[in-house]
Amino acid sequence: MSNPQQLRYSKEHEWLSAAEDGVSTIGITEFAANALGDVVYADLPAVGTEVTAGETCGELESTKSVSELYSPVTGEVVEINEDVVNDPSLVNSAPFAGGWLFKVRVSGEQDDLLDADAYDAHTAG
Repeated sequence: MSNPQQLRYSKEHEWLSAAEDGVSTIGITEFAANALGDVVYADLPAVGTEVTAGETCGELESTKSVSELYSPVTGEVVEINEDVVNDPSLVNSAPFAGGWLFKVRVSGEQDDLLDADAYDAHTAG
């Protein structure tokens, strides 16, 4: 499993892109998608919602379980991925591409975000 080097990761298995014009894209990692199994439903935060770093902001349901989503940043949700709402399996087939979850205008972030190598070490144990 290869985690993109340009992203940062939370210990709760979300990834975060570098902010472009103050907006970052958030998704879950391939590790999390594999652990969940086939994702069948995505409950994402609504556009305009304020999310808080480290707090729950939605959930993903799979054929195995329900997993809470945690926001790695604080800010306002500016877009959700309607493709994932309509086809949640994108989270499994393309977690770092078409399976992204939502975008946030960032006003703060978690202090303990990991780079790809540190995330690899975190998931190796």
